[in-house]
Amino acid sequence: MDAAEESSTSIQTGTWRVALQAQGQEIPFIMEAEETEGSTVLYLINGEERILLDDIQQQGDSLKIALHTFDADFITRVNGDKMKGRFVKHDAETPYAVPFVAAHGQQNRFAANPAPATYNFDGKWEVLFTDKEGASYKAIGVFKQDDNYVTGTFLTETGDYRYLEGQVEGAQLKLSTFDGNHAYLFTAQPSGDSTLQGDFYSGMSDYESWTARRNEQAQLAGADTLTYLKPGYEELVFTFPNLEGEQVALSDPKYNDKVVLVQLLGSWCPNCMDETKFLSPYYDENKDRGLEIIGLGFERSPEFDKAAARLQKMKDRFDIDYDLLVAGVSDKEAAAKALPALNHVMSFPTTIFIGRDGKVRKIHTGFSGPGTGEYYQAWVADFNKTMEELLAEK
Repeated sequence: MDAAEESSTSIQTGTWRVALQAQGQEIPFIMEAEETEGSTVLYLINGEERILLDDIQQQGDSLKIALHTFDADFITRVNGDKMKGRFVKHDAETPYAVPFVAAHGQQNRFAANPAPATYNFDGKWEVLFTDKEGASYKAIGVFKQDDNYVTGTFLTETGDYRYLEGQVEGAQLKLSTFDGNHAYLFTAQPSGDSTLQGDFYSGMSDYESWTARRNEQAQLAGADTLTYLKPGYEELVFTFPNLEGEQVALSDPKYNDKVVLVQLLGSWCPNCMDETKFLSPYYDENKDRGLEIIGLGFERSPEFDKAAARLQKMKDRFDIDYDLLVAGVSDKEAAAKALPALNHVMSFPTTIFIGRDGKVRKIHTGFSGPGTGEYYQAWVADFNKTMEELLAEK
């Protein structure tokens, strides 16, 4: 085999099964390559979601594939219908790389010909996740099963695990996702007629066990009750630089007599990505009615230039026309200090609804994105109702 055959910078169009190698596990996902206007683009596919990757650069005999808004890349060599490389995560506390292999023409995340399913995981599950130190948190699992094929997600009080896709083989459940920043693998098997015992692998080293029981009435704490103003506060006060370094304050004339949404976000945050996909077009459609949105970016880097560059990339990707400010580092305690009127910050995103009188009307913790189905639709309906009421006020 000559050198050209051993390493190429041309990616064959069609589907690729990619498998990250972490914690002794494969975390698989599907990627699709297309030719568009003479160049190759890729899509990360998770259930109904297709995430565009259109920044592919040649570096010697390898390709560097930027993972859209995230500070992460694929570095890979292509050998015909095979790829071998690494997923490099630059913005982790200690940057790291996870090896992967990919094969062209495969469409199954897990077994190509799985054994018939002998257990039905379909429905709603009350879930408890427990980490290595014994700390636990509640979640709701919602799964839809069609023979061997399964989609679904987990909802928590701070957000959801987005689009999960996988299969049932016998009585074994396997679900995975890769959004460009987070690689997740969930496995489970029944431990009784209506209970499950499972494992959750995240990235290079994070692991949690989980248990679940069927419960169609399972509920989490209300997302509008978790974060609130401390006693004695009715308004927010803040001043932060925009992406050009100019100081912007909530008290500026631009926001007077306006309904203002304050969105706590980060370019590293997939739930923030989902919320921004909704808010960006909503702002364009409603800004003439007296609406302003301020995105407060809490980024991995404490350096302004690096943080602003990450937020600019997010702004470009999602066509954000509202103000983005550099508010601090991606730490919940730091966010709470930046906004001392709040009792705490539990989650990115957190969204604060402010009326034309400048008073905070509601604070929504986390985000249930489109991967949650009916929960997302319920959030959209509640959001629209709240906004119509606020925009109608004089």
